[in-house]
Amino acid sequence: MDWLAYSPIGKEVEVIWVKNMQEFVNWIQKNGLPDGICFDHDLGENQPTGYDCAKWLVEYCLDNKVLPPLWACQSANPVGKVNINRLLKSFILRFEAGFR
Repeated sequence: MDWLAYSPIGKEVEVIWVKNMQEFVNWIQKNGLPDGICFDHDLGENQPTGYDCAKWLVEYCLDNKVLPPLWACQSANPVGKVNINRLLKSFILRFEAGFR
């Protein structure tokens, strides 16, 4: 499978694959926001989900007064995929409107 088919920023990129929420949080706290993120919803049984990662990302962006990077969601979980996209799109609309 060509995982970079889901890349929101193209295929000529360095890929850092984090497999759980703790790795996601640690990477961003250490390196700042990447140029793009590919979300998956289901990250393992009894583990936080990609939606939890997206919620954390929104809080990080709020705290730092920045927009999230470009993203895609390649999840096979259709409800999870919709929820991640809805959360991030809603945040961007509210951010651009000044949270009125």
